[in-house]
Amino acid sequence: MRSVRARAAIGATLVVAVALVAAGLAVLLVLRDNLIGQADLQAEVAAREVAGQLALDTRYEDLDLDDAEDHPVQVTDEEGRVVFVSKGLQAVSGTRSPGVSPVPSASVGATASPDDDDDDDDGDDGGRPARGEVSSDDPDLSDGTATVDGKHADYRFAAVEATTSAGITLTVHAGAPLAPEQEAVDTVRGAMLTGLPVLLAVVAGVTWLVTRRALRPVEGIRREMAAITASEDLARRVPEPGSRDEIAALARTTNETLTVLEASVERQRRFVADASHELRSPIASLRTQLEVAEAHPELLDLPGAVADTVRLQALAADLLLLARLDAGEKPGAARLEVGALVREEVSQRAGDRIPVTVEVAEDAAYEVSGSRGQVARVVGNLLDNAQRHAEGLVAVSVAADGRGVRVEVRDDGAGVPEDERERIFERFVRLDDARSRDDGGAGLGLAIARDVAARHGGTLTVHRAPEGGAAFRLWLPRAE
Repeated sequence: MRSVRARAAIGATLVVAVALVAAGLAVLLVLRDNLIGQADLQAEVAAREVAGQLALDTRYEDLDLDDAEDHPVQVTDEEGRVVFVSKGLQAVSGTRSPGVSPVPSASVGATASPDDDDDDDDGDDGGRPARGEVSSDDPDLSDGTATVDGKHADYRFAAVEATTSAGITLTVHAGAPLAPEQEAVDTVRGAMLTGLPVLLAVVAGVTWLVTRRALRPVEGIRREMAAITASEDLARRVPEPGSRDEIAALARTTNETLTVLEASVERQRRFVADASHELRSPIASLRTQLEVAEAHPELLDLPGAVADTVRLQALAADLLLLARLDAGEKPGAARLEVGALVREEVSQRAGDRIPVTVEVAEDAAYEVSGSRGQVARVVGNLLDNAQRHAEGLVAVSVAADGRGVRVEVRDDGAGVPEDERERIFERFVRLDDARSRDDGGAGLGLAIARDVAARHGGTLTVHRAPEGGAAFRLWLPRAE
């Protein structure tokens, strides 16, 4: 099942089905309990009504049982013998006794003769109560069945005790039919079973349509991305819906990714073109000199050939380092003492046009974590840049700066115009003044320096030096 719409529709339908089934069962249980409670109440009322008549010494044949068909009655004595059943009761279960044939009992006070009233008038009651009573305790409730006039049905029985004036305790079992409860439950169950499939079909259809409408922008994004892939035109963008939901965010993120990808590809193309141009010059010069030397050995410009070879080697090294940085190469985790590294780098530059002044505290430790070779390369590139532009001063200082270490390289040259201070860190960018002074530089030194600084978690910026020239500030976080 690969369709999101199908999965959403089926998932929503299943969730609704489970919820409806659970709710339906709960409704049926509550309805059944309420209806059984009503049946219990009816059975109790009928039983207490009969018990009240027995407590008043009403004879069995005189009991008022107008609704005996709906409320069958069975009366038992203290020994569990059946002494009375309502008219038409042919069978019963769920009461104290399953019998439906009354057994004569000489001790039943309800059958006492009217002469007993005379005894009461004489005041000699022989220890019997003046009148009977009905138990006020909650009745015993039970499920059972009864056959009345040939009709068999389920009943809910209530048992209530009554004591006659003769002291005889009788138990009245009166039933209330459960047929109305069963019919109501069956009706509700049938309605649920009939309506549930219809409702689930509606839920599935609505979910399908809503999901289809919601995913329509996604299909537009997919088609546009497929077209971009086929045409390789990274300038195209996917349509952005006007909503503020996740799909609109997806479209915006996709366009932002395409923008970054387009810029990256364009930068890569420009890099390849610039690298090809920079490589072409020393290679062409070197080839020309070798061809001339082959034809006229006496005209060989050996120093020029060596210079072109050195320039070609340096350019190849710069390009290789940039390729590694672009590939995401992580710097090493060695601990470096920046002050010692700067002093060592300056000591190896004996042939510089202008001596370099070093400002590093002797007793301070400025440790960072990273690649020693790459950090040294940054310092060397900054010193090379300062040497090309300085009039008579090149200075490098190392100092603590917040949670990091700051290396600053200053010169007293013309400086960098403010609007060019970011552009000079782009690859193969050389200002016009730099071109006149550049001795074979390809415009990669500052770009490499900033990339290395960023890979080490630091920054590289340019400012105006107090001496009037440029001040390049390299900041690296301290080693933990």
